[in-house]
Amino acid sequence: MVITRMATRSHPFRGYLYIATATLLWGIAATLGRAAFTGRLLPAGHSLRPIDPLILSQSRAGFSLLVLLPVLLLTRGAASLKLPRPDLIRCCVLGVLGVAASNYFYYFAIQKTNVATAIILQYTAPVWVLLYMVARGLQKPSLKRVLSVGLAVVGCALAIGVVGTGVLKMDPIGLTAAFLAAFSFSFYNIGGHDLLERYDRWKVLTWVLSAASVFWLFVNPPWKVVAAHYGAAEWLFMLGFALISVLAPFSFYFAGLQYLEPTRAIVASCLEPIFSIAIAAVVLGEVLRPLQTLGIVVVLVAIVLIQMPARGGDAVVVQPIE
Repeated sequence: MVITRMATRSHPFRGYLYIATATLLWGIAATLGRAAFTGRLLPAGHSLRPIDPLILSQSRAGFSLLVLLPVLLLTRGAASLKLPRPDLIRCCVLGVLGVAASNYFYYFAIQKTNVATAIILQYTAPVWVLLYMVARGLQKPSLKRVLSVGLAVVGCALAIGVVGTGVLKMDPIGLTAAFLAAFSFSFYNIGGHDLLERYDRWKVLTWVLSAASVFWLFVNPPWKVVAAHYGAAEWLFMLGFALISVLAPFSFYFAGLQYLEPTRAIVASCLEPIFSIAIAAVVLGEVLRPLQTLGIVVVLVAIVLIQMPARGGDAVVVQPIE
């Protein structure tokens, strides 16, 4: 495989478009989840039974793999999924400590605190990514980058209504889980970008989902899932939720990581709560307050600011593999 290096300015718009599409799907999934569990998605008088955060995280990875793997085997063949052992191990670590961990700790944090607390702490991830990139000497702590990351975090806080509402819930276990979700989110942005410099996203995504699915089988064996006695409505919801919240958005997000370095990608990912709030306002009739509107504008400013070219040109990255 020949890998060509070129400047990051190659198709940056395509990278942002992929990331934005992924965050839009995550926003739709968030609204879908709220609507389903409040009975607003189903006919009057009906609602889904509460689904355990562990089983929800497990089903998202498992169902996504069950859909993706047969398609790739039929269209590309098993040989197309082969990876050298060191990179196969990296994909497995990314699947467990990145995707699986971020999903589980995020839902666990919501369970122990609330949605606002979990979101704002998870979206401190741009700070951790920037600190890592600077510490490794991969980026310079330029004023533009620092300001962009800061604006993204502040914008998220405003958008979800933290300021002036007192909605944060300070549960120690929940706060710890939310920070672990942020670290895991940061990890798969950095580790995923490194792998996607050398392999196409379908190969990486397949092994990441495989590792996450196997990991969940050990953590929560199938007989424990069966013992929950979910009905057809719950299983159909989990299948649809997996496709909308994992398979489709991660396909787009990994595509975006092939065009954007981790700091830009993770700042752009702050569109997720923005889309979630906007969709909820339109679909569920939730009120959009002035400070939330300001937060949306601040996040958009952060994304525009960080994509502006640095003096002297951007760093060198790998040309995306189609």
